[in-house]
Amino acid sequence: MFDWDDLRVFLAVARARKVAPAARALGIDATTIARRLARLEKALDAELFELSAGERTLTARGQELLGHAEAAESAALAAIEDAQGQEHRLAGQVRLSVAEGFGTWVLAPGMGDFNRRHPGIRLDLITASGFLNPSKREADMAVMLARPQRGRLMVRRLGDYRLHLYASLDYLARAGQPERAAQLKDHTLIGYVPEFIFSPELDYLDEVEAGLEATLRSTSIIMQQRMIAEGAGIGVLPDFIGRRDPGLVPLMPDQVEITRSFWLVMHGDLRKLARIAAVAQWLQERIETLSVYRDFRAAG
Repeated sequence: MFDWDDLRVFLAVARARKVAPAARALGIDATTIARRLARLEKALDAELFELSAGERTLTARGQELLGHAEAAESAALAAIEDAQGQEHRLAGQVRLSVAEGFGTWVLAPGMGDFNRRHPGIRLDLITASGFLNPSKREADMAVMLARPQRGRLMVRRLGDYRLHLYASLDYLARAGQPERAAQLKDHTLIGYVPEFIFSPELDYLDEVEAGLEATLRSTSIIMQQRMIAEGAGIGVLPDFIGRRDPGLVPLMPDQVEITRSFWLVMHGDLRKLARIAAVAQWLQERIETLSVYRDFRAAG
């Protein structure tokens, strides 16, 4: 006999790809997860997962079920929102996943304004390495560096931003100012740890000059900015970070300029909720406000 609660277990494992994190998310033990999956497969007379490299990947039948399960989940969530009368209320929790630099330099300065306008919305900003995925219900919304290619998502380009090489006056006085990108090989470079770059859009140095490698590396853009500001070396920063510090000098701005985009991503079923729409509008306003200072080019 089919148990609808087993579908919730199936969704958790499909999204986490492992039993242990799915069990933690659901608040039940791993043996219960395994037992319920076995029961679901027996009820459907189908193998839903196969084990590969320590992860549970969906079979063809599992992929088919995933689409139906997500549709059922969305319908259930919509019914709950409607029953509670929350669809049109500017209240409730919104979980927003953002890059650390975007959250720190773009959103944090405007949080007071957002709270004054929408005191009933509890906004959680998640800046862990990588992005939480709206298609997996890890977050309600995300501001991402690349347009997602899969999932039942609504995607909108918020705007473009530019990046340049920056160094402090102290560093340039001590080490000299490079005039060409090729001369950067003679300087101390600051950048990301290659093994922990969670998005290829953060891999800048090869775009500046082939073969460049950072000597001082961090997974944190905040730490990179502080190292550059303290005179440790030269690094690539978004202009919305680098231009905020009068002690930093952009290097070779006419020769080296990198452009990236921010994409607003949300699960398609959430876009009509008033609190989600309010956050989306505020994000767009933050981009448009900063575009006045040429830090961004807002999407048309």
